[in-house]
Amino acid sequence: MAKILLAEDDKDLHNILRTFLLFEHHSVESSFTGTDADEKLGASEYDVVVLDWDLPGKAGIELVTELRTRGSNAPILMITGKTSIADKMEGLDTGADDYLTKPFNIQEFGARIRALLRRGGQPVNQQGNVLTMAGITLDVARYRVTKDDKPINLLPKEFQLLEFFMRHPNHVYAPEALLTKVWPSDTEATAEALRSTVKRIRKKLDPEGLLLRTVHGVGYIFELP
Repeated sequence: MAKILLAEDDKDLHNILRTFLLFEHHSVESSFTGTDADEKLGASEYDVVVLDWDLPGKAGIELVTELRTRGSNAPILMITGKTSIADKMEGLDTGADDYLTKPFNIQEFGARIRALLRRGGQPVNQQGNVLTMAGITLDVARYRVTKDDKPINLLPKEFQLLEFFMRHPNHVYAPEALLTKVWPSDTEATAEALRSTVKRIRKKLDPEGLLLRTVHGVGYIFELP
């Protein structure tokens, strides 16, 4: 799963592409203007950036230039109605990694995204201080959590436990192991404290219990779909 910025001002096309990317289990942040996309690009890193050339506020081609000037190596897919060879050359020479002209087939769009991800290397959601998976983004440095782009307020232990699970998905941990990792020298490190913390995380982020599951008699798992 990758973290993708989708900057497209045509709402119908935007919704189609976003739905497709979410179906492919990616985390998607949306922008409908070049100004908003510029702010997001300055605040976060992305595994792939999808840019429309003619964004209002600031053109996608300008954003490509600025991204490369700042030293970003994020793979960029330019989507546009500009079909001339000269336009394609300008987009690619400016710094876009791929160029897709409208209208296009959604399956071809998906194939190009996969190719850019293979080229880009390790996903952002496995690196450093920003963890992203299943629509949840946890920014360690900024102490911020969002779910589907909506801010979520977590208590310190909730944040620490969620961070641990997101760094170690798809693995069952016994309560004792989690207490050792998250409550290493805390006198309140009890099984009840762990259960309460898990319950609060579920209520705030996963009310259906599809991600943070209890494996009865064993422990807990943060299981990605």
